[in-house]
Amino acid sequence: MSIAANSGNFSQRWLRRQEQPRELDPLLLWPAVALLLFGLVMVYSSSIATSEGSKFTGHSPTFFLVRHTVFMCIGAVAAVVAFQMPMRAWQQIAPYLFLIGVALLALVLIPHVGRDVNGARRWLPLGPINLQPSELMKLFAVLYAADYTVRKLPVMGSFKRGFLPMAGVIILVGALLLREPDFGALVVICAIAFGILFLGGINARIFALLAVVAVVGFVLLIWLSPYRRERILGFMNPWEDAYGKGYQLSHALIAFGRGEWFGVGLGGSIEKLFYLPEAHTDFLLAVIAEELGFAGVLAVIVLFALFVQRCFAVGRTALQLERPYAALVAQGIGIWIGVQSFINMGVNMGLLPTKGLTLPLMSFGGSGIVANCIALAVLLRVDWENRQLMRGLPA
Repeated sequence: MSIAANSGNFSQRWLRRQEQPRELDPLLLWPAVALLLFGLVMVYSSSIATSEGSKFTGHSPTFFLVRHTVFMCIGAVAAVVAFQMPMRAWQQIAPYLFLIGVALLALVLIPHVGRDVNGARRWLPLGPINLQPSELMKLFAVLYAADYTVRKLPVMGSFKRGFLPMAGVIILVGALLLREPDFGALVVICAIAFGILFLGGINARIFALLAVVAVVGFVLLIWLSPYRRERILGFMNPWEDAYGKGYQLSHALIAFGRGEWFGVGLGGSIEKLFYLPEAHTDFLLAVIAEELGFAGVLAVIVLFALFVQRCFAVGRTALQLERPYAALVAQGIGIWIGVQSFINMGVNMGLLPTKGLTLPLMSFGGSGIVANCIALAVLLRVDWENRQLMRGLPA
């Protein structure tokens, strides 16, 4: 056979391989990986002073870096396991996972079982690590709300049969979260549940009524709670009491101001030197702004925007392939990551009141990182099954 014929056959085989869809969407995978790795670097940078200055860390500058790396490894292992499960299996166990989440939220409130930190009881001590059930509950809420919506599709226009049961479940979860208290997690879980109901085709008038009731409810929760009311007042004018209720926000704004366009350089933050509380968790973006400037913050925003957009694109493809559960799970994960990242960024920039919410995929926090990694694996599974079906192969 001639060289020209061999060359022609090789070209045809290469073209056929190029025509086949890839196993996974690179625009979905790589932004998530970039956020995880970028977060690892910034957690180390923002926590060095805290690690060296705390007797509880053994004065090791790498204490939080090592723990964050360990949690990322645990999350990676959990993600590999989660990816092996088909979406029909996730749908079958979704109600049981949700019940486990409710039980954990109740367990954390039992005296001498849940751990108190800064006046909040949100953690279950498990030896050297602490489990935060509210982080797992966000994932369980996505899986359960999607399953509930698919089962109730024929009656989604009914207030009594379509909306009321889910509302009752969310009220129960909300009551448990407010006892911790964890108002930020409640906002995210409500956004997940009702966002999935909206995407599932809930009656527009019911949804509008829900929006009004939710706004009124959140206003009452804030107004009737002195500490939440003080946070709102402090957020509106942090400089009025810069050493009191406006302390965190004022120092976050100073960090943003010092960063300007390109920052003071990686590792050069002053605010992380015991001025800005929770620099490696809730206010990681402020450290990014100070060290890497507007360019660093813009890069984070673009990565999150791309990731969320791909979540909805994967969900839309699943819906076209007549896989409603997979579609709602993918879009529910997009709502979760999008809403939580928006709130965290808004808090850091002074656009929203201070809330105890971390930056997804980036901030230090074992339970959050593990839950984010599992959610990413489930999302990649949806994408993988979509691509298998498009290739005519069994998912």
